[in-house]
Amino acid sequence: MASMGDPMQGLMMDMPLLITSLIQFAAQYHGDTEIVSRSVEGPVRRTTYRQVFARAQKLANALTAYGIQSGDRVATLAWNTDLHLELYYAVSGIEAVCHTVNLRLSDEELIYIINHAEDRILFFDLDLAETVDRIASKLTTVERYVVMTGPDHMPARIPDNTVAYETLIGEESERFAWPTFNENTAASMCYTSGTTGKPKGVLYSHRSTVLHAMASCYASTLDLRTHDVVLPVVPMFHVNAWGVPYSAPIAGAPLVMPGPKLDGENLFNLMDAEGVSIALGVPTVWMGLLDHMDAVGRKPNGFDRVIIGGAAASETIIDRFELDHGVKVHHAWGMTEMSPIGVVNTLKPKFSDMSRKEQMPIKVKQGRIVYGVDMRIVDDAGSVIPNDGQSSGRLHVRGPWIVDTYFKADESALTEDGWFDTGDIATLDADGYMHITDRAKDIIKSGGEWISSVGLENAAIAHPAIKLAAVIGIPHPKWQERPLLICVAEEGEELPSLAQVKTFLSDQVPKLWLPDALEWVDELPLGATGKILKADLRSSYAGYTLPEK
Repeated sequence: MASMGDPMQGLMMDMPLLITSLIQFAAQYHGDTEIVSRSVEGPVRRTTYRQVFARAQKLANALTAYGIQSGDRVATLAWNTDLHLELYYAVSGIEAVCHTVNLRLSDEELIYIINHAEDRILFFDLDLAETVDRIASKLTTVERYVVMTGPDHMPARIPDNTVAYETLIGEESERFAWPTFNENTAASMCYTSGTTGKPKGVLYSHRSTVLHAMASCYASTLDLRTHDVVLPVVPMFHVNAWGVPYSAPIAGAPLVMPGPKLDGENLFNLMDAEGVSIALGVPTVWMGLLDHMDAVGRKPNGFDRVIIGGAAASETIIDRFELDHGVKVHHAWGMTEMSPIGVVNTLKPKFSDMSRKEQMPIKVKQGRIVYGVDMRIVDDAGSVIPNDGQSSGRLHVRGPWIVDTYFKADESALTEDGWFDTGDIATLDADGYMHITDRAKDIIKSGGEWISSVGLENAAIAHPAIKLAAVIGIPHPKWQERPLLICVAEEGEELPSLAQVKTFLSDQVPKLWLPDALEWVDELPLGATGKILKADLRSSYAGYTLPEK
Protein backbone atom coordinates (compact mmCIF):
# COMPACT_ATOMS: atom_id res chain seq x y z
CA MET A 1 0.00 0.00 0.00
CA ALA A 2 1.35 3.43 -1.00
CA SER A 3 2.35 5.72 1.83
CA MET A 4 0.75 9.12 2.31
CA GLY A 5 2.07 11.60 -0.19
CA ASP A 6 3.16 9.10 -2.86
CA PRO A 7 1.56 9.97 -6.22
CA MET A 8 -0.85 7.46 -7.70
CA GLN A 9 0.62 5.91 -10.85
CA GLY A 10 -1.36 5.55 -14.05
CA LEU A 11 -2.24 2.02 -15.14
CA MET A 12 -1.28 2.31 -18.81
CA MET A 13 1.07 0.24 -20.95
CA ASP A 14 4.71 1.26 -20.71
CA MET A 15 5.85 1.11 -24.35
CA PRO A 16 8.96 3.02 -25.47
CA LEU A 17 8.73 5.53 -28.31
CA LEU A 18 11.09 3.97 -30.87
CA ILE A 19 11.81 5.10 -34.43
CA THR A 20 11.19 1.63 -35.87
CA SER A 21 7.52 1.99 -34.91
CA LEU A 22 7.14 4.75 -37.53
CA ILE A 23 8.24 2.69 -40.52
CA GLN A 24 6.48 -0.42 -39.18
CA PHE A 25 3.22 1.53 -39.06
CA ALA A 26 3.70 2.88 -42.59
CA ALA A 27 4.64 -0.55 -43.95
CA GLN A 28 1.61 -2.21 -42.37
CA TYR A 29 -1.09 0.37 -43.10
CA HIS A 30 0.36 2.37 -46.01
CA GLY A 31 2.50 -0.36 -47.50
CA ASP A 32 1.67 0.39 -51.13
CA THR A 33 2.22 4.14 -50.80
CA GLU A 34 4.98 5.21 -53.17
CA ILE A 35 8.38 6.68 -52.46
CA VAL A 36 9.85 8.20 -55.61
CA SER A 37 13.56 9.04 -55.84
CA ARG A 38 15.69 10.68 -58.49
CA SER A 39 18.67 8.38 -58.17
CA VAL A 40 22.24 9.62 -58.23
CA GLU A 41 22.80 7.37 -61.25
CA GLY A 42 20.09 9.32 -63.08
CA PRO A 43 16.84 7.34 -63.49
CA VAL A 44 13.82 7.87 -61.26
CA ARG A 45 13.42 4.94 -58.88
CA ARG A 46 10.08 3.85 -57.38
CA THR A 47 9.53 1.89 -54.21
CA THR A 48 6.98 1.74 -51.35
CA TYR A 49 6.94 1.96 -47.58
CA ARG A 50 6.58 -1.82 -47.46
CA GLN A 51 9.67 -2.31 -49.63
CA VAL A 52 11.70 0.27 -47.71
CA PHE A 53 10.87 -1.54 -44.47
CA ALA A 54 11.88 -4.89 -45.96
CA ARG A 55 15.19 -3.52 -47.25
CA ALA A 56 15.85 -1.73 -43.95
CA GLN A 57 15.62 -5.16 -42.31
CA LYS A 58 18.14 -6.55 -44.79
CA LEU A 59 20.46 -3.67 -43.93
CA ALA A 60 19.91 -4.18 -40.21
CA ASN A 61 20.97 -7.82 -40.60
CA ALA A 62 24.06 -6.77 -42.55
CA LEU A 63 25.11 -4.16 -39.99
CA THR A 64 24.58 -6.58 -37.12
CA ALA A 65 26.59 -9.26 -38.90
CA TYR A 66 29.44 -6.78 -39.35
CA GLY A 67 29.44 -6.11 -35.62
CA ILE A 68 27.76 -2.73 -35.30
CA GLN A 69 26.58 -2.49 -31.71
CA SER A 70 24.54 -0.22 -29.47
CA GLY A 71 25.86 3.34 -29.57
CA ASP A 72 28.15 2.83 -32.58
CA ARG A 73 28.04 5.68 -35.06
CA VAL A 74 27.30 4.97 -38.72
CA ALA A 75 27.89 7.92 -41.06
CA THR A 76 26.04 8.84 -44.22
CA LEU A 77 27.30 11.21 -46.90
CA ALA A 78 24.29 11.15 -49.17
CA TRP A 79 21.47 12.96 -50.95
CA ASN A 80 17.72 12.52 -50.42
CA THR A 81 16.89 9.07 -51.78
CA ASP A 82 15.08 5.91 -50.76
CA LEU A 83 18.43 4.28 -49.90
CA HIS A 84 19.17 7.05 -47.43
CA LEU A 85 15.71 6.48 -45.94
CA GLU A 86 16.53 2.80 -45.45
CA LEU A 87 19.65 3.82 -43.55
CA TYR A 88 17.67 6.15 -41.29
CA TYR A 89 15.58 3.25 -40.00
CA ALA A 90 18.05 0.36 -40.10
CA VAL A 91 20.81 2.10 -38.17
CA SER A 92 18.68 3.55 -35.37
CA GLY A 93 16.58 0.38 -35.26
CA ILE A 94 19.55 -1.74 -34.17
CA GLU A 95 20.30 0.76 -31.36
CA ALA A 96 23.15 2.41 -33.28
CA VAL A 97 23.40 6.10 -34.23
CA CYS A 98 22.73 7.36 -37.76
CA HIS A 99 25.15 10.25 -38.27
CA THR A 100 24.14 12.30 -41.31
CA VAL A 101 27.15 14.31 -42.55
CA ASN A 102 26.75 17.50 -44.55
CA LEU A 103 28.22 16.71 -47.97
CA ARG A 104 28.64 20.41 -48.81
CA LEU A 105 31.35 20.91 -46.21
CA SER A 106 35.03 21.30 -46.97
CA ASP A 107 37.41 18.34 -46.71
CA GLU A 108 38.82 19.74 -43.46
CA GLU A 109 35.36 20.04 -41.92
CA LEU A 110 34.34 16.55 -43.06
CA ILE A 111 37.47 15.03 -41.56
CA TYR A 112 36.98 16.84 -38.26
CA ILE A 113 33.30 15.87 -37.93
CA ILE A 114 33.69 12.20 -38.90
CA ASN A 115 36.68 11.77 -36.59
CA HIS A 116 34.98 13.61 -33.74
CA ALA A 117 31.90 11.39 -34.09
CA GLU A 118 34.14 8.28 -34.27
CA ASP A 119 32.08 6.80 -37.09
CA ARG A 120 32.79 3.11 -37.79
CA ILE A 121 31.18 2.82 -41.24
CA LEU A 122 30.72 5.51 -43.91
CA PHE A 123 27.94 5.14 -46.47
CA PHE A 124 28.28 7.52 -49.42
CA ASP A 125 26.60 8.31 -52.72
CA LEU A 126 28.25 7.53 -56.03
CA ASP A 127 28.97 11.15 -56.98
CA LEU A 128 30.88 11.67 -53.73
CA ALA A 129 33.39 8.87 -54.33
CA GLU A 130 36.25 11.26 -55.17
CA THR A 131 35.66 13.23 -51.96
CA VAL A 132 35.66 10.07 -49.85
CA ASP A 133 38.74 8.68 -51.57
CA ARG A 134 40.51 12.01 -50.99
CA ILE A 135 39.83 12.16 -47.24
CA ALA A 136 39.81 8.43 -46.35
CA SER A 137 43.45 8.30 -45.23
CA LYS A 138 42.69 10.94 -42.56
CA LEU A 139 39.57 9.26 -41.17
CA THR A 140 40.93 7.58 -38.08
CA THR A 141 37.93 5.49 -36.97
CA VAL A 142 36.19 4.46 -40.22
CA GLU A 143 36.68 0.75 -40.79
CA ARG A 144 34.49 0.17 -43.84
CA TYR A 145 33.05 2.15 -46.74
CA VAL A 146 29.81 1.47 -48.59
CA VAL A 147 28.97 3.04 -51.97
CA MET A 148 25.20 3.52 -52.17
CA THR A 149 24.78 1.84 -55.54
CA GLY A 150 24.90 -1.58 -57.18
CA PRO A 151 28.06 -3.52 -58.13
CA ASP A 152 27.70 -2.43 -61.78
CA HIS A 153 28.27 1.22 -60.89
CA MET A 154 31.31 0.97 -58.63
CA PRO A 155 33.59 4.01 -59.09
CA ALA A 156 37.19 3.61 -60.21
CA ARG A 157 38.74 5.34 -57.21
CA ILE A 158 37.56 4.11 -53.82
CA PRO A 159 39.20 3.42 -50.46
CA ASP A 160 40.22 -0.08 -49.49
CA ASN A 161 37.50 -2.15 -47.83
CA THR A 162 34.70 -0.61 -49.90
CA VAL A 163 31.60 -2.54 -50.93
CA ALA A 164 28.50 -1.72 -52.98
CA TYR A 165 25.31 -1.15 -50.97
CA GLU A 166 23.37 -3.74 -52.96
CA THR A 167 26.14 -6.29 -52.45
CA LEU A 168 26.17 -5.59 -48.71
CA ILE A 169 22.47 -6.34 -48.26
CA GLY A 170 21.99 -8.72 -51.17
CA GLU A 171 21.99 -12.07 -49.37
CA GLU A 172 20.44 -10.85 -46.12
CA SER A 173 16.97 -11.78 -44.87
CA GLU A 174 14.04 -9.35 -45.11
CA ARG A 175 13.12 -10.35 -41.55
CA PHE A 176 14.82 -8.81 -38.54
CA ALA A 177 13.91 -9.07 -34.87
CA TRP A 178 13.97 -5.39 -33.90
CA PRO A 179 15.19 -4.98 -30.33
CA THR A 180 13.20 -3.09 -27.68
CA PHE A 181 15.19 -0.66 -25.57
CA ASN A 182 14.97 2.57 -23.60
CA GLU A 183 13.37 5.38 -25.61
CA ASN A 184 16.06 7.82 -24.46
CA THR A 185 18.69 5.82 -26.36
CA ALA A 186 20.60 7.86 -28.97
CA ALA A 187 19.16 7.47 -32.47
CA SER A 188 20.77 9.99 -34.81
CA MET A 189 23.23 12.83 -34.84
CA CYS A 190 23.73 16.05 -36.79
CA TYR A 191 26.45 18.63 -36.41
CA THR A 192 25.86 22.37 -36.34
CA SER A 193 27.21 24.44 -39.22
CA GLY A 194 30.11 25.72 -37.13
CA THR A 195 29.63 29.40 -38.03
CA THR A 196 30.89 30.38 -34.55
CA GLY A 197 33.70 27.91 -33.92
CA LYS A 198 34.00 24.16 -34.39
CA PRO A 199 30.84 22.26 -35.40
CA LYS A 200 29.01 20.72 -32.46
CA GLY A 201 27.28 17.34 -32.43
CA VAL A 202 23.59 17.22 -31.51
CA LEU A 203 22.58 13.73 -30.44
CA TYR A 204 18.85 13.03 -30.84
CA SER A 205 17.06 10.28 -28.92
CA HIS A 206 14.32 7.93 -30.11
CA ARG A 207 11.89 9.67 -27.77
CA SER A 208 12.73 13.18 -28.97
CA THR A 209 12.56 12.11 -32.62
CA VAL A 210 9.17 10.40 -32.35
CA LEU A 211 7.65 13.28 -30.37
CA HIS A 212 8.99 15.75 -32.94
CA ALA A 213 7.58 13.64 -35.79
CA MET A 214 4.15 13.50 -34.16
CA ALA A 215 4.16 17.25 -33.53
CA SER A 216 5.14 17.88 -37.15
CA CYS A 217 1.87 16.34 -38.28
CA TYR A 218 -0.33 18.79 -36.34
CA ALA A 219 -2.71 20.76 -38.54
CA SER A 220 -1.12 23.92 -37.15
CA THR A 221 2.39 22.66 -37.95
CA LEU A 222 3.12 20.92 -41.29
CA ASP A 223 -0.40 19.49 -41.57
CA LEU A 224 0.80 16.32 -43.31
CA ARG A 225 -2.03 14.17 -44.61
CA THR A 226 -2.40 10.82 -46.35
CA HIS A 227 -3.33 12.43 -49.67
CA ASP A 228 -0.36 14.83 -49.63
CA VAL A 229 2.67 14.20 -51.83
CA VAL A 230 5.66 15.50 -49.88
CA LEU A 231 8.94 16.73 -51.35
CA PRO A 232 11.73 17.44 -48.83
CA VAL A 233 14.13 19.60 -50.81
CA VAL A 234 15.84 20.33 -47.51
CA PRO A 235 18.60 17.71 -47.39
CA MET A 236 18.44 14.64 -45.18
CA PHE A 237 21.85 15.74 -43.84
CA HIS A 238 20.35 19.05 -42.65
CA VAL A 239 18.62 18.32 -39.33
CA ASN A 240 17.18 15.07 -40.70
CA ALA A 241 15.36 16.93 -43.52
CA TRP A 242 13.46 18.83 -40.83
CA GLY A 243 12.11 15.49 -39.57
CA VAL A 244 10.09 14.75 -42.72
CA PRO A 245 11.48 11.19 -43.16
CA TYR A 246 9.97 10.45 -39.74
CA SER A 247 6.72 12.43 -39.97
CA ALA A 248 5.61 11.44 -43.49
CA PRO A 249 5.28 7.73 -42.52
CA ILE A 250 2.95 8.73 -39.65
CA ALA A 251 0.69 10.47 -42.15
CA GLY A 252 1.11 7.70 -44.70
CA ALA A 253 2.01 10.38 -47.23
CA PRO A 254 3.95 9.60 -50.41
CA LEU A 255 7.51 10.94 -50.47
CA VAL A 256 9.34 12.37 -53.46
CA MET A 257 13.12 12.47 -53.03
CA PRO A 258 14.98 14.85 -55.39
CA GLY A 259 18.47 13.35 -55.22
CA PRO A 260 21.29 15.73 -56.20
CA LYS A 261 19.46 17.80 -58.83
CA LEU A 262 18.06 20.79 -56.96
CA ASP A 263 17.99 23.45 -59.68
CA GLY A 264 14.69 25.09 -60.59
CA GLU A 265 14.07 23.21 -63.83
CA ASN A 266 14.78 19.74 -62.41
CA LEU A 267 12.71 20.40 -59.30
CA PHE A 268 9.82 21.70 -61.41
CA ASN A 269 9.84 18.67 -63.72
CA LEU A 270 9.96 16.18 -60.85
CA MET A 271 7.23 17.99 -58.90
CA ASP A 272 5.06 18.32 -61.99
CA ALA A 273 5.38 14.63 -62.89
CA GLU A 274 4.68 13.37 -59.37
CA GLY A 275 1.97 15.86 -58.33
CA VAL A 276 3.88 17.19 -55.31
CA SER A 277 1.47 19.08 -53.04
CA ILE A 278 3.87 20.26 -50.32
CA ALA A 279 7.57 21.04 -50.55
CA LEU A 280 10.06 22.12 -47.89
CA GLY A 281 13.32 24.00 -48.33
CA VAL A 282 15.40 27.15 -47.95
CA PRO A 283 14.81 30.46 -49.79
CA THR A 284 17.78 30.12 -52.15
CA VAL A 285 16.28 26.91 -53.60
CA TRP A 286 12.86 28.50 -54.04
CA MET A 287 14.30 31.47 -55.93
CA GLY A 288 15.44 29.08 -58.65
CA LEU A 289 12.09 27.27 -58.74
CA LEU A 290 10.18 30.57 -58.87
CA ASP A 291 12.29 31.78 -61.78
CA HIS A 292 11.48 28.59 -63.69
CA MET A 293 7.79 28.83 -62.79
CA ASP A 294 7.79 32.37 -64.15
CA ALA A 295 9.53 31.20 -67.32
CA VAL A 296 6.98 28.44 -68.06
CA GLY A 297 4.06 30.51 -66.82
CA ARG A 298 2.63 28.06 -64.27
CA LYS A 299 3.23 26.13 -61.08
CA PRO A 300 3.89 22.37 -60.99
CA ASN A 301 0.81 20.16 -61.14
CA GLY A 302 -0.80 19.82 -57.71
CA PHE A 303 1.63 22.20 -55.94
CA ASP A 304 -0.41 23.63 -53.05
CA ARG A 305 1.90 24.85 -50.28
CA VAL A 306 5.54 25.48 -49.52
CA ILE A 307 7.36 25.50 -46.19
CA ILE A 308 10.24 28.01 -46.14
CA GLY A 309 12.87 27.78 -43.42
CA GLY A 310 16.60 28.00 -42.90
CA ALA A 311 16.60 31.76 -43.53
CA ALA A 312 13.99 34.51 -43.46
CA ALA A 313 11.37 34.47 -46.21
CA SER A 314 10.94 37.94 -47.63
CA GLU A 315 7.62 39.54 -48.54
CA THR A 316 8.76 39.36 -52.17
CA ILE A 317 9.12 35.56 -52.10
CA ILE A 318 5.78 35.20 -50.33
CA ASP A 319 4.05 37.39 -52.92
CA ARG A 320 5.64 35.58 -55.86
CA PHE A 321 4.40 32.23 -54.60
CA GLU A 322 0.96 33.30 -53.39
CA LEU A 323 -0.07 36.07 -55.78
CA ASP A 324 1.69 34.99 -58.97
CA HIS A 325 1.19 31.22 -58.66
CA GLY A 326 -1.43 30.47 -55.99
CA VAL A 327 0.92 28.49 -53.74
CA LYS A 328 0.39 29.03 -50.00
CA VAL A 329 3.54 29.96 -48.06
CA HIS A 330 4.22 28.93 -44.48
CA HIS A 331 7.29 30.43 -42.87
CA ALA A 332 9.01 28.15 -40.35
CA TRP A 333 11.98 28.32 -38.01
CA GLY A 334 14.08 26.00 -35.94
CA MET A 335 17.65 24.92 -35.29
CA THR A 336 19.81 21.82 -35.39
CA GLU A 337 19.60 21.94 -31.60
CA MET A 338 15.78 21.85 -31.82
CA SER A 339 15.34 18.80 -34.11
CA PRO A 340 14.54 21.45 -35.68
CA ILE A 341 10.92 22.72 -35.64
CA GLY A 342 10.10 25.45 -33.15
CA VAL A 343 7.53 27.63 -34.91
CA VAL A 344 5.45 27.44 -38.10
CA ASN A 345 3.51 30.39 -39.48
CA THR A 346 -0.19 29.58 -39.69
CA LEU A 347 -2.69 32.41 -39.31
CA LYS A 348 -5.17 32.32 -36.47
CA PRO A 349 -8.85 32.64 -37.46
CA LYS A 350 -9.06 36.15 -36.03
CA PHE A 351 -6.68 37.35 -38.75
CA SER A 352 -8.66 35.84 -41.65
CA ASP A 353 -10.80 38.92 -42.25
CA MET A 354 -7.79 41.23 -42.47
CA SER A 355 -6.60 42.62 -45.79
CA ARG A 356 -3.44 41.11 -47.25
CA LYS A 357 -1.56 44.30 -46.36
CA GLU A 358 -2.68 43.95 -42.74
CA GLN A 359 -1.80 40.23 -42.66
CA MET A 360 1.70 40.59 -44.12
CA PRO A 361 3.43 41.81 -40.91
CA ILE A 362 2.21 38.56 -39.33
CA LYS A 363 3.03 36.34 -42.32
CA VAL A 364 6.68 37.45 -42.46
CA LYS A 365 7.25 36.45 -38.85
CA GLN A 366 9.01 33.11 -38.34
CA GLY A 367 5.80 31.58 -37.03
CA ARG A 368 3.65 30.51 -34.13
CA ILE A 369 4.96 28.32 -31.32
CA VAL A 370 4.36 24.59 -31.74
CA TYR A 371 3.07 22.61 -28.76
CA GLY A 372 6.11 20.95 -27.18
CA VAL A 373 8.28 24.06 -27.45
CA ASP A 374 8.39 26.81 -24.85
CA MET A 375 9.96 30.22 -25.56
CA ARG A 376 10.91 33.35 -23.72
CA ILE A 377 12.66 36.63 -24.54
CA VAL A 378 15.22 38.00 -22.09
CA ASP A 379 17.20 41.23 -21.92
CA ASP A 380 20.95 41.53 -21.45
CA ALA A 381 20.51 41.21 -17.69
CA GLY A 382 18.62 37.93 -18.09
CA SER A 383 15.23 39.34 -17.10
CA VAL A 384 12.21 38.03 -19.00
CA ILE A 385 10.66 40.59 -21.37
CA PRO A 386 6.85 40.79 -21.86
CA ASN A 387 5.34 38.97 -24.84
CA ASP A 388 4.11 42.18 -26.44
CA GLY A 389 5.42 41.62 -29.97
CA GLN A 390 7.50 44.80 -29.72
CA SER A 391 10.15 44.29 -27.04
CA SER A 392 13.16 42.43 -28.42
CA GLY A 393 15.84 40.43 -26.68
CA ARG A 394 17.62 37.09 -26.69
CA LEU A 395 15.45 34.11 -27.62
CA HIS A 396 15.52 31.15 -25.20
CA VAL A 397 13.80 27.82 -25.86
CA ARG A 398 13.14 24.54 -24.06
CA GLY A 399 11.24 21.33 -24.73
CA PRO A 400 11.46 17.53 -25.12
CA TRP A 401 13.17 17.67 -28.53
CA ILE A 402 15.68 20.42 -27.71
CA VAL A 403 19.35 19.82 -26.93
CA ASP A 404 20.61 19.57 -23.37
CA THR A 405 24.30 18.88 -23.92
CA TYR A 406 26.42 18.72 -27.08
CA PHE A 407 28.12 15.43 -27.97
CA LYS A 408 31.35 14.98 -25.96
CA ALA A 409 30.85 18.32 -24.20
CA ASP A 410 31.87 18.64 -20.57
CA GLU A 411 29.05 20.99 -19.61
CA SER A 412 25.36 21.44 -20.37
CA ALA A 413 24.45 23.81 -23.21
CA LEU A 414 21.66 25.31 -21.09
CA THR A 415 21.35 28.36 -18.90
CA GLU A 416 21.41 27.89 -15.14
CA ASP A 417 17.60 27.72 -15.07
CA GLY A 418 17.38 25.17 -17.90
CA TRP A 419 16.83 27.11 -21.16
CA PHE A 420 18.77 26.98 -24.43
CA ASP A 421 19.99 30.36 -25.69
CA THR A 422 19.47 30.32 -29.47
CA GLY A 423 21.73 33.28 -30.14
CA ASP A 424 18.87 35.07 -31.92
CA ILE A 425 17.37 38.46 -31.15
CA ALA A 426 13.58 38.19 -31.39
CA THR A 427 10.15 39.37 -30.31
CA LEU A 428 7.25 37.22 -29.09
CA ASP A 429 3.61 38.25 -28.94
CA ALA A 430 0.63 37.08 -26.87
CA ASP A 431 -0.60 34.81 -29.70
CA GLY A 432 2.71 32.94 -29.77
CA TYR A 433 4.08 34.50 -32.97
CA MET A 434 7.84 34.77 -32.82
CA HIS A 435 9.81 37.17 -35.03
CA ILE A 436 13.59 37.03 -35.33
CA THR A 437 15.00 40.48 -35.89
CA ASP A 438 18.59 39.26 -36.18
CA ARG A 439 21.27 36.95 -34.96
CA ALA A 440 22.89 38.42 -31.87
CA LYS A 441 26.24 38.50 -33.68
CA ASP A 442 24.75 40.12 -36.82
CA ILE A 443 22.69 42.92 -35.35
CA ILE A 444 24.09 46.39 -36.09
CA LYS A 445 24.48 48.75 -33.15
CA SER A 446 24.25 52.35 -34.31
CA GLY A 447 24.03 55.37 -32.05
CA GLY A 448 22.63 53.36 -29.17
CA GLU A 449 19.93 51.79 -31.38
CA TRP A 450 19.70 48.36 -33.02
CA ILE A 451 19.42 47.90 -36.79
CA SER A 452 18.09 44.53 -37.95
CA SER A 453 20.24 43.24 -40.80
CA VAL A 454 17.51 40.72 -41.64
CA GLY A 455 14.82 43.40 -41.78
CA LEU A 456 16.92 45.62 -44.03
CA GLU A 457 17.83 42.69 -46.29
CA ASN A 458 14.18 41.69 -46.74
CA ALA A 459 13.23 45.27 -47.57
CA ALA A 460 16.06 45.54 -50.11
CA ILE A 461 15.12 42.32 -51.89
CA ALA A 462 11.77 43.88 -52.76
CA HIS A 463 13.62 46.24 -55.16
CA PRO A 464 13.18 44.93 -58.73
CA ALA A 465 16.92 45.18 -59.45
CA ILE A 466 18.05 43.27 -56.34
CA LYS A 467 18.04 39.48 -56.41
CA LEU A 468 19.91 38.77 -53.15
CA ALA A 469 21.05 41.09 -50.38
CA ALA A 470 23.21 40.96 -47.29
CA VAL A 471 23.81 43.63 -44.69
CA ILE A 472 26.78 43.86 -42.35
CA GLY A 473 27.86 46.47 -39.84
CA ILE A 474 30.90 48.62 -40.66
CA PRO A 475 32.73 50.49 -37.88
CA HIS A 476 31.90 54.20 -37.74
CA PRO A 477 33.74 56.83 -35.65
CA LYS A 478 30.55 58.55 -34.53
CA TRP A 479 27.75 55.97 -34.66
CA GLN A 480 29.74 52.84 -33.63
CA GLU A 481 28.44 50.88 -36.65
CA ARG A 482 26.57 51.67 -39.84
CA PRO A 483 25.04 49.28 -42.43
CA LEU A 484 26.74 48.27 -45.65
CA LEU A 485 24.30 46.78 -48.20
CA ILE A 486 25.85 44.11 -50.44
CA CYS A 487 23.69 43.00 -53.37
CA VAL A 488 23.48 40.56 -56.27
CA ALA A 489 21.62 42.10 -59.20
CA GLU A 490 18.65 40.65 -61.03
CA GLU A 491 19.71 39.65 -64.53
CA GLY A 492 18.99 42.32 -67.14
CA GLU A 493 18.19 45.07 -64.64
CA GLU A 494 19.99 48.42 -64.57
CA LEU A 495 21.91 48.88 -61.33
CA PRO A 496 20.41 51.60 -59.14
CA SER A 497 22.58 54.04 -57.24
CA LEU A 498 22.82 54.16 -53.47
CA ALA A 499 20.61 57.24 -53.47
CA GLN A 500 17.95 55.45 -55.54
CA VAL A 501 18.01 52.41 -53.24
CA LYS A 502 17.69 54.64 -50.18
CA THR A 503 14.72 56.41 -51.74
CA PHE A 504 13.10 53.02 -52.40
CA LEU A 505 13.74 51.92 -48.80
CA SER A 506 12.74 55.19 -47.16
CA ASP A 507 9.06 54.28 -46.72
CA GLN A 508 9.81 50.69 -45.66
CA VAL A 509 12.38 50.99 -42.89
CA PRO A 510 13.28 53.60 -40.24
CA LYS A 511 15.58 56.38 -41.43
CA LEU A 512 18.27 55.10 -39.05
CA TRP A 513 18.37 51.82 -41.02
CA LEU A 514 19.13 53.34 -44.43
CA PRO A 515 22.50 51.97 -45.63
CA ASP A 516 25.56 54.21 -45.73
CA ALA A 517 27.08 52.32 -48.66
CA LEU A 518 26.12 49.89 -51.43
CA GLU A 519 28.30 47.27 -53.10
CA TRP A 520 27.36 45.03 -56.04
CA VAL A 521 28.80 41.50 -56.24
CA ASP A 522 28.36 38.56 -58.61
CA GLU A 523 27.48 36.22 -55.76
CA LEU A 524 27.18 36.06 -52.00
CA PRO A 525 29.01 33.41 -49.95
CA LEU A 526 26.55 30.70 -48.96
CA GLY A 527 27.06 28.09 -46.26
CA ALA A 528 26.39 24.39 -46.50
CA THR A 529 22.73 24.89 -45.57
CA GLY A 530 22.07 27.82 -47.93
CA LYS A 531 22.55 30.62 -45.42
CA ILE A 532 24.56 33.73 -46.26
CA LEU A 533 27.92 33.60 -44.49
CA LYS A 534 28.04 36.95 -42.73
CA ALA A 535 31.38 36.07 -41.11
CA ASP A 536 32.95 35.69 -44.56
CA LEU A 537 31.52 39.04 -45.63
CA ARG A 538 32.82 40.74 -42.50
CA SER A 539 36.25 39.29 -43.26
CA SER A 540 36.13 40.34 -46.91
CA TYR A 541 35.09 43.88 -46.03
CA ALA A 542 37.39 44.31 -43.03
CA GLY A 543 38.92 47.76 -43.26
CA TYR A 544 36.12 49.00 -45.51
CA THR A 545 35.82 52.79 -45.27
CA LEU A 546 32.36 54.31 -45.26
CA PRO A 547 31.84 57.55 -47.17
CA GLU A 548 32.04 60.61 -44.97
CA LYS A 549 28.76 62.32 -44.15
